[in-house]
Amino acid sequence: MSTEAYILPDRAQALANYPHARRVGDLIYVSGVSSRRFDNTHAGVVRNPDGTVELDIREQTRAVIENIGTILGTAGAGLVDVVDILVMLVDMKDYAGMNEVYNEYFNARTGPSRTTCAVHQLPHPNLLIEMKVVACAPKS
Repeated sequence: MSTEAYILPDRAQALANYPHARRVGDLIYVSGVSSRRFDNTHAGVVRNPDGTVELDIREQTRAVIENIGTILGTAGAGLVDVVDILVMLVDMKDYAGMNEVYNEYFNARTGPSRTTCAVHQLPHPNLLIEMKVVACAPKS
């Protein structure tokens, strides 16, 4: 079975040698996605004049899901084709805020299966959330 890697030049680049996604047959495996932008800033981060930083789980969740949608689009699929999601949160206190935005994109009847877990940390202290998905590409 052949595989195809997808590396999007206009998205935040991987921090090691891996693609944004890999297609194997009808399945598309998307690498962990955060709210990191191409310029290495992060959606959902506000730097205050006093030096403090405010992190917004809703904005970060929205950015993550939109990034996943863009990656899947390159592979000929979309969010509607996602069959499984792994959500990684740095703190479960953000669970309700994440769910609020998640529910704007997915529903229980047609949406993917999902696992949510707390992780000790993500690759940058500004990150509250990361998601990894598997999608089933539509038949052409």
